[in-house]
Amino acid sequence: MKNYLIIGGSSGIGKELVQQLELEVCRVYATYCQHPVETENPNTTFHFLDVLQDNPDLSFLPETLDGLVYLPDSINLVPFHRLKPGDFVTDFQLQVNGAIKVVQAVLPHLKAAGAASIVFFSTVAVQTGFPFHAQVAVSKGAIEGLTRALAAEFAPAIRVNAIAPSLTDTPLAARYLNTPEKTQANAQRHPLKRLGTAPDLAEMAAFLLSSRSSWMTGQILHVDGGMSSIRL
Repeated sequence: MKNYLIIGGSSGIGKELVQQLELEVCRVYATYCQHPVETENPNTTFHFLDVLQDNPDLSFLPETLDGLVYLPDSINLVPFHRLKPGDFVTDFQLQVNGAIKVVQAVLPHLKAAGAASIVFFSTVAVQTGFPFHAQVAVSKGAIEGLTRALAAEFAPAIRVNAIAPSLTDTPLAARYLNTPEKTQANAQRHPLKRLGTAPDLAEMAAFLLSSRSSWMTGQILHVDGGMSSIRL
């Protein structure tokens, strides 16, 4: 049985990914920070983890880890002039430094697997500029750079890829989709005329974890309803 670690598996895309992996023959080690989760699946366990701590406690992991998905995220869409330098630092700590600490902590476990996979999450706003996205674009831009650098350094034993979605209908984005009018307006901005869903992104993450993507590394996959490449 393969072992997968899902950092941020209690909500949104992470929760959906855990549920998808539970349909496979594998063990899932998922983490939460604010909301404890219970599961009846004997092959899934949830563990408290605060990625902002200096030394995140990952002692619950087995010796071998076949895949890691890092999902802690934030969305703060405000005009640039209202952002303070500390806002960028806070976001960077969660999205980038947290990922770095987790990867460094579990690297021996991933190497022990011999053919492991790491999946990060970026955003369409890194390669396609949008107003009010400066904070998220800075952190996720760093994630894209980290993805390519680690893919080069860890090859061929560990593959590293990232998913870059557009706005996705999850609890994280709820304040931007809290009326039917906002939801419809955001959907219409996409060539496919709908928002992304947690299953859309979780299925891609599951694919990148699996051997079906065994010849892919260093890639930024745009699962964004066509937002990054199509103009209608």
